[in-house]
Amino acid sequence: MPKKESELEREQRAERIQTTIALLQAQKSEIEASGVVAPPGCYVARYQAKGAKHHYWYYQLKAQAAIFLKTNQENEYSRFQHLGKAGSQAHIDGVLAVVRRVQIDELTKAIDGLQESWSDLYSNEEKVGHRVEYSNSHFGKNRDLVLL
Repeated sequence: MPKKESELEREQRAERIQTTIALLQAQKSEIEASGVVAPPGCYVARYQAKGAKHHYWYYQLKAQAAIFLKTNQENEYSRFQHLGKAGSQAHIDGVLAVVRRVQIDELTKAIDGLQESWSDLYSNEEKVGHRVEYSNSHFGKNRDLVLL
């Protein structure tokens, strides 16, 4: 049978969670302030274009939906944003923007998980995926769970 936790122990665990959340939020803010962040779901893709004599490789920022404003038309959007040749400033900026997005998304997931963990400290309700302990009165002769 698990030992009953003191209120002080629970408060110490809650404080560790809150400290970690604050640290992760500060890291997230630092990343957001460090430069452009790609929209969610974007990635850098390489594509080949044929010239008269040669094939050329270019890069583009791709999105799942048309979110990039087309440069030559008003109020029209594209799923692609041209980044140019490998190593161009636009290419490097695009790669860094995607990296920032991934870092922010992962930090957000960690923060959300810790916030749920914090709420678990003060909640007695059962949650999906969490361990639930039953007393012996809930089990039949063969230790099978008896549904009430």
